[in-house]
Amino acid sequence: MRYTPTEIGQLIRDTRKTLGVTQKDLALTSGTGLRFIVDLEKGKETCEIGKVLTVLNTLGIRIALTPPPGAKE
Repeated sequence: MRYTPTEIGQLIRDTRKTLGVTQKDLALTSGTGLRFIVDLEKGKETCEIGKVLTVLNTLGIRIALTPPPGAKE
């Protein structure tokens, strides 16, 4: 399945709110800035992937990468 930056941002926002975490608290616990969290939740396409992965891990969101058939694993 393919996800857009907007869909990923929405998932992060929904998860954060379900957990009762503020944007500021998420920024602090993930070691990012508040502006980064705001941009990420809005689906900004140029958000740094390392920071995105950190935020996903902080919230407990898992991602799975599956190589195409026939590709070496």
